[in-house]
Amino acid sequence: MIIEKIAESRFNDSVFESKVFGKNFTDHMLVATYKDGQWSEPKIMPYGPLEFTPAAMAFHYGQAIFEGMKAYKNENDEVFIFRPEKNFERFNLSAERLNMPTIPEEIFMDGIKTIVDLDRQWVPKNYGTSLYIRPTMFATEEAVSARASNEYMFVVLLAYAPNYYDKPLSVKIADYFSRSAQGGVGFAKCAGNYAASFYPATQAQKEGYDQVIWTDSIEHKYIEEAGTMNVMVRIGDKLLTAPTSERILNGVTRDSILTLAKDAGLDVEVRPISVQEMYDAHKEGQLKEVFGCGTAVVINAYNAVGFGEERAEIELLSETESFASILKNKLKDIQYGLIEDPYGWRIKIEESVTA
Repeated sequence: MIIEKIAESRFNDSVFESKVFGKNFTDHMLVATYKDGQWSEPKIMPYGPLEFTPAAMAFHYGQAIFEGMKAYKNENDEVFIFRPEKNFERFNLSAERLNMPTIPEEIFMDGIKTIVDLDRQWVPKNYGTSLYIRPTMFATEEAVSARASNEYMFVVLLAYAPNYYDKPLSVKIADYFSRSAQGGVGFAKCAGNYAASFYPATQAQKEGYDQVIWTDSIEHKYIEEAGTMNVMVRIGDKLLTAPTSERILNGVTRDSILTLAKDAGLDVEVRPISVQEMYDAHKEGQLKEVFGCGTAVVINAYNAVGFGEERAEIELLSETESFASILKNKLKDIQYGLIEDPYGWRIKIEESVTA
């Protein structure tokens, strides 16, 4: 791996005062290119603009994928990343679905560990904050031709991550727009999935909601995801979430939350959840919690759900009563190295002479 360090770091402590997610980038980025059927040696270099032709195929045919990960620092200045092997596996699943080359494990895993080590001063200590890690790959071949590209670029960016949301959100259940369809790319983290979600979200915001709960694309009877997150529903004392599929992203946070919930003895069911079931539970006073989970937010509670024209308010439970709060705190304590990690999820970034 080639390492070209920045001449003078741009870091200062004021970065950690920012409330903006994904805008304060660190000193370095990692870049590797794919051409003639093989990957170049990865290079870590100072963060900055890259030059592209307007005919780069990603702009025209949408071959672009990414992942989301985080690095954490404890009071002893130890830095950790969380379950990176799951992101590596999903990244390559996304690549295969979009007919892109897979990335070798040594480029992805070793590259992330090296760049996080190099920019470890950018990892904050404050509980709830972190350093966001964004691996991405996109088509770069210069051609306006409707086919898979022959050239690609893999890039890893790092950016300071404050608390993503600091308030409960309200969500509107989608009854017309769809996020994904069977046989499509809903399980992949590709750019087009997110681009297509922005308009429905904006329409929901005009109705006074923050986000959308997506439903199945055929009948809009079953809930699938919430905004850019997996969604979980508590009816009574039962925690429910939809099974992953070709339409639903297999979230790393979702998987972790399910493991923690089962080990805590909670009643957990992974099965289809109908909109009608949620609505009936609300009418009966049994819809106790609805929350989204994902890397950026960890867990975010919803205080209202829109069923058609009806807005169902959900009273937020105390931290000791809320499954969302209990599970979020347990997961964060593992991520920040505050408690034992019996699952082997937490990976320590060893400090080297490179940094």
